[in-house]
Amino acid sequence: MQRNSVNKVLLVGRTGSDAEMKYTTKGMAIANISVATTEARKNGKGEFEDNTDWHRVVIFGKIAEFTENYVKKGALICVEGRLQTRSWDDKEDKKHFMTEVIAEKLTMLGGWKKGNGKDEAVAVAEGEEEDVPF
Repeated sequence: MQRNSVNKVLLVGRTGSDAEMKYTTKGMAIANISVATTEARKNGKGEFEDNTDWHRVVIFGKIAEFTENYVKKGALICVEGRLQTRSWDDKEDKKHFMTEVIAEKLTMLGGWKKGNGKDEAVAVAEGEEEDVPF
């Protein structure tokens, strides 16, 4: 239980590629995707310029399987989750850090093709309480 703090992320953006899939030794699916969010800002000349940020998203379990089957490059999605930063030392003993969004819910926005070929407006995948491997 959290005390006096909130770690919540809400991203709406487009995927940069199809999901990269991995599986734990116990068979749990893990999907990695990148999501681009773009904001228009005025430059010094008063003209609008797009500023795009890329976010690494990690998805576990049934949502990862959903992502592998339905979320393709360029898909417009909404990801709800939390931030997590991890660190590691490389071969030269240099410390590296990576901040990721751990997805708890993924919603596809806009049209997409279901297995029967019919367009569906929105598809939602929500996680269950699972043992995440970290």
